[in-house]
Amino acid sequence: MRKYETLYVLRPDLEAEKTQALVERFKEVVTSHGGEISEVNEWGKRRLAYEIDKLREGYYVLMKYDAATDFTKELERLFRISEDVMRYLTTRVDEAAV
Repeated sequence: MRKYETLYVLRPDLEAEKTQALVERFKEVVTSHGGEISEVNEWGKRRLAYEIDKLREGYYVLMKYDAATDFTKELERLFRISEDVMRYLTTRVDEAAV
Protein backbone atom coordinates (compact mmCIF):
# COMPACT_ATOMS: atom_id res chain seq x y z
CA MET A 1 0.00 0.00 0.00
CA ARG A 2 1.19 3.49 -0.87
CA LYS A 3 0.29 6.91 0.45
CA TYR A 4 -1.72 9.20 -1.83
CA GLU A 5 -3.29 12.64 -1.71
CA THR A 6 -6.25 13.52 -3.86
CA LEU A 7 -7.54 17.06 -4.17
CA TYR A 8 -10.87 17.37 -5.91
CA VAL A 9 -13.11 20.33 -6.64
CA LEU A 10 -16.89 19.97 -6.51
CA ARG A 11 -19.42 22.30 -8.07
CA PRO A 12 -20.17 25.23 -5.73
CA ASP A 13 -23.89 25.33 -6.54
CA LEU A 14 -24.60 21.95 -4.91
CA GLU A 15 -26.72 21.75 -1.78
CA ALA A 16 -24.83 21.08 1.46
CA GLU A 17 -26.40 17.62 1.79
CA LYS A 18 -25.37 16.66 -1.74
CA THR A 19 -21.81 17.89 -1.13
CA GLN A 20 -21.52 15.86 2.08
CA ALA A 21 -22.99 12.82 0.34
CA LEU A 22 -20.33 13.04 -2.38
CA VAL A 23 -17.51 13.41 0.16
CA GLU A 24 -18.81 10.37 2.07
CA ARG A 25 -19.22 8.41 -1.18
CA PHE A 26 -15.60 8.96 -2.21
CA LYS A 27 -14.40 8.09 1.31
CA GLU A 28 -16.41 4.87 1.17
CA VAL A 29 -14.93 4.00 -2.23
CA VAL A 30 -11.45 4.13 -0.72
CA THR A 31 -12.35 1.95 2.26
CA SER A 32 -14.36 -0.54 0.20
CA HIS A 33 -11.29 -1.19 -1.98
CA GLY A 34 -9.12 -1.98 1.04
CA GLY A 35 -7.66 1.49 1.54
CA GLU A 36 -7.31 3.43 4.76
CA ILE A 37 -8.18 7.11 5.00
CA SER A 38 -5.83 9.08 7.21
CA GLU A 39 -7.30 12.55 6.76
CA VAL A 40 -10.05 14.43 4.94
CA ASN A 41 -9.86 18.23 4.87
CA GLU A 42 -12.83 20.10 3.47
CA TRP A 43 -11.48 23.50 2.51
CA GLY A 44 -14.90 24.77 1.51
CA LYS A 45 -15.72 27.21 -1.27
CA ARG A 46 -12.72 28.95 -2.76
CA ARG A 47 -12.23 31.17 -5.76
CA LEU A 48 -10.80 29.39 -8.80
CA ALA A 49 -7.76 30.68 -10.64
CA TYR A 50 -9.77 30.61 -13.87
CA GLU A 51 -13.36 29.94 -14.88
CA ILE A 52 -14.47 26.34 -15.35
CA ASP A 53 -17.83 25.92 -17.10
CA LYS A 54 -18.58 29.60 -16.36
CA LEU A 55 -18.11 29.06 -12.60
CA ARG A 56 -15.69 31.20 -10.58
CA GLU A 57 -15.78 29.14 -7.34
CA GLY A 58 -15.43 25.52 -6.32
CA TYR A 59 -15.76 23.40 -3.18
CA TYR A 60 -12.30 21.97 -2.42
CA VAL A 61 -11.70 18.65 -0.62
CA LEU A 62 -8.26 17.17 0.19
CA MET A 63 -8.24 13.45 0.98
CA LYS A 64 -5.12 11.62 2.25
CA TYR A 65 -5.18 7.83 2.20
CA ASP A 66 -3.24 4.59 1.82
CA ALA A 67 -4.27 2.36 -1.07
CA ALA A 68 -3.09 -0.23 -3.55
CA THR A 69 -1.25 1.02 -6.61
CA ASP A 70 -4.05 0.23 -9.07
CA PHE A 71 -6.82 1.85 -6.98
CA THR A 72 -6.18 5.42 -8.15
CA LYS A 73 -7.33 4.55 -11.66
CA GLU A 74 -10.71 3.45 -10.27
CA LEU A 75 -11.10 6.59 -8.15
CA GLU A 76 -10.22 8.85 -11.07
CA ARG A 77 -12.67 6.95 -13.29
CA LEU A 78 -15.42 7.76 -10.77
CA PHE A 79 -14.36 11.42 -10.73
CA ARG A 80 -14.54 11.57 -14.54
CA ILE A 81 -18.06 10.15 -14.75
CA SER A 82 -19.43 12.37 -11.96
CA GLU A 83 -20.86 15.61 -13.30
CA ASP A 84 -20.43 17.24 -9.88
CA VAL A 85 -16.62 16.93 -9.85
CA MET A 86 -15.05 19.82 -11.76
CA ARG A 87 -11.35 18.93 -11.36
CA TYR A 88 -9.18 16.45 -9.48
CA LEU A 89 -5.52 15.71 -8.91
CA THR A 90 -4.00 12.61 -7.32
CA THR A 91 -0.37 12.52 -6.21
CA ARG A 92 1.68 9.85 -4.53
CA VAL A 93 3.25 11.02 -1.28
CA ASP A 94 6.92 10.21 -0.85
CA GLU A 95 7.33 8.04 2.27
CA ALA A 96 10.73 9.61 3.00
CA ALA A 97 9.15 13.06 3.22
CA VAL A 98 6.50 11.91 5.69
